[in-house]
Amino acid sequence: MSVFKKRTQGKPGEWYYCLEHKKVEEGPDCPGKDRFGPYASPDEARHAMETARERNVDWETDPRWHDTPADESDKD
Repeated sequence: MSVFKKRTQGKPGEWYYCLEHKKVEEGPDCPGKDRFGPYASPDEARHAMETARERNVDWETDPRWHDTPADESDKD
């Protein structure tokens, strides 16, 4: 065990969804690269993947994020 290994301490009431273990955790038990959150409740954390899917669809279909206006895309 490393003497300098620092473990992130969770705060009560902060909930995360662990992508590695596919479960809801109170406080950041797993590394930041493996989790979504924090969420205000376990139920919000439980729906993290659904929320991410919905946000991805919103982003992908948002006309403000397309590089080429629709009327210019056929000029090539």
